[in-house]
Amino acid sequence: MDHLLPTNHSQTVCLNDEKVSKQHGHALPRLGDKGLVRLSTDWLFQSAKEIEIEHHGDLYRLRQTALGKLILTK
Repeated sequence: MDHLLPTNHSQTVCLNDEKVSKQHGHALPRLGDKGLVRLSTDWLFQSAKEIEIEHHGDLYRLRQTALGKLILTK
């Protein structure tokens, strides 16, 4: 069963020590199986088809295909 991550009254959650605010129409991050953080692609992408992810100083791109698949490239 999924559980919402702890929130305060301003609808802000802490994810990896960063505050993330709830955006209208997009679900907040949730705790999924085994306590792992579960992010909805609706929340992650919002209205974009492609996002950038910075990881250890490297920049990656995550994009959605026309068929709804995800492609991660460096």
